[in-house]
Amino acid sequence: MLSLIHYTLGIMSSLGNGNNHGHNINSNTGSSQNSAAEGTMERGSCILVRYASQNSLDESSQKQLPRANGKEKTTGAYRNNIHTQRSFEAMNMMREQNMLCDVVLVAEGIEIPAHKMVLASCSQYFYAMFTGFEESRQDRITLQGVDPRALQLLIEYVYRAVVEVTEENVQILLTAANLLQLTDVRDACCDYLQTQLDPSNCLGIRDFADIHGCIDLLNYAETYIEQHFSEVVQFDEFLNLSSDQVAHLIKSDRLSVPTEEKVYECVITWIQYDVNGRQHHMADLMEHVRLPLLSQDYLVQHVEKEHLLKGDLQCKDYIIEALKYHLLKGEQKSCFKTPRTIPRQPVGLPKVLLVIGGQAPKAIRSVECYDLREEKWYQVAEMPTRRCRAGLAVLGDKVYAVGGFNGSLRVKTVDVYDPVLDQWTTSYNMEARRSTLGVAVLNSCIYAVGGFDGSTGLSSAEMFDPKRQEWRLIASMSTRRSSVGVGVVNGLLYAVGGYDGASRQCLASVERYNPSTDSWTQIAEMSARRSGAGVGVLDNILFAVGGHDGPLVRKSVEAYDPATNSWRAVGDMAFCRRNAGVVAHNGMLYVVGGDDGLSNLASVEVYSPETDSWRILPSSMSIGRSYAGVAMIDKPL
Repeated sequence: MLSLIHYTLGIMSSLGNGNNHGHNINSNTGSSQNSAAEGTMERGSCILVRYASQNSLDESSQKQLPRANGKEKTTGAYRNNIHTQRSFEAMNMMREQNMLCDVVLVAEGIEIPAHKMVLASCSQYFYAMFTGFEESRQDRITLQGVDPRALQLLIEYVYRAVVEVTEENVQILLTAANLLQLTDVRDACCDYLQTQLDPSNCLGIRDFADIHGCIDLLNYAETYIEQHFSEVVQFDEFLNLSSDQVAHLIKSDRLSVPTEEKVYECVITWIQYDVNGRQHHMADLMEHVRLPLLSQDYLVQHVEKEHLLKGDLQCKDYIIEALKYHLLKGEQKSCFKTPRTIPRQPVGLPKVLLVIGGQAPKAIRSVECYDLREEKWYQVAEMPTRRCRAGLAVLGDKVYAVGGFNGSLRVKTVDVYDPVLDQWTTSYNMEARRSTLGVAVLNSCIYAVGGFDGSTGLSSAEMFDPKRQEWRLIASMSTRRSSVGVGVVNGLLYAVGGYDGASRQCLASVERYNPSTDSWTQIAEMSARRSGAGVGVLDNILFAVGGHDGPLVRKSVEAYDPATNSWRAVGDMAFCRRNAGVVAHNGMLYVVGGDDGLSNLASVEVYSPETDSWRILPSSMSIGRSYAGVAMIDKPL
């Protein structure tokens, strides 16, 4: 080696002095001169490289020069984009052949050779092990508590950057990846488990995420459980929860249940699964069941008669509290505050605005939804028959289209929409034919108020009890009201304005129904006559939106405060509207479609009480609709 260096230096010295020591370098006037001109000289096995001149470093020297074989030649900086991949492929081949490996990992007797440098470059766990701990001096390391199958997959991932997550390996893979601090594999396992969540396994996945500190998966599973509570409690995972876990679950304000009865019934079922071992937890769990929100009939016929509750004094106190709540009237009820009188408020599920049927200009079957998150409209299953001027009610997870006009007849029929299945079915008919009626839900029952039967305006009203699956008449209003708007505030039903067919007058009057006494009373009149007004409720304030008085279609809006029995004007809408659908959501009032006296409207306006202002949604319905039913529902997952 030294003789080669001396030989090379000697040649360079000779070149500098112009002395060729008997070798006539310039005698070859062909290739040797060309080589010298390009900056290199070949002599036997020696290649001489000249120093770059300043001129050789300008921009032109960085350009690609054509090669004789057609490939581009790059001078200056060079990057090989597949170098890392090829290197890891070569290292993996060496690992598989146990070449240059400097460590053997052992799990349950299974040996896996590897390279410390490669492992440390991909895992903080191995980096710490091989740079600061006793294992750095060992060539054989036993890993306790690591599944050998998972370890094999993870070592292959370190070299190949690929791992297949399956139902069979996801748990052992996540556990091992979490221990070895391969966070990207752990996150991939969490993503896979999210896609596998269903009511039968979500409680187990939540606990698994909690044990391994997978916060995103834990939060996702918690939300899933809250949103699918009614289905979750039907499976064995729920029955095997501890009392603390059941309490944690049922006390959530975000629990999504059609009625509070579901929560009560799941507690009774959990106790009955092991009565002797669990009955002493009854009071602790009933503390979180919102008994005052159960219907009075259910309290009397089921809760009060439940033998599991009779021997517990604390549970008796909760039942008394619930019955007392039902005995209170109006404002007294709203002032009676305990943790069990606060309605649950599920959050997290995306919402859609459902618009059903309507007049466009004839009665139609079409149903469309507006996705509030994605801000776009889409079509869903059509109604079985044409229907406009109907009432709409959401009861549990179903939507009821009540009465209306089918294009030729006023009807008493009821169709029910299931958003999960995207299917319609028929339900029980009302007692009377009603179109342009008002519909609302009160105490888990559907109320149908007033309307027009084809010959006269109606003062009658009726209610549907879903437990008994029947409609029955209730007390009649003092006035005939077709095109009436209805709303519920503090457990009382309000019938707002409308049209009195007898006097042929649009109405400013308002009546209030008390289900406890089955009676109607007059309250303060609106400032204007309104037939076909939309009605919505925000924070216990009743809003009457638009409507008309004869040919005059209004854009004005007024609000009623039950505490003062008075109406006040609020901001006007952008457009005059009558026969529009109105629904409240997230502190906002949505007013959908309607007509302005000349044409049907496809736009939607949204009212904010904080700013007392209206805005128009960025996109409109596919068609203008008047007399359509509207509801806000959870978007099916």
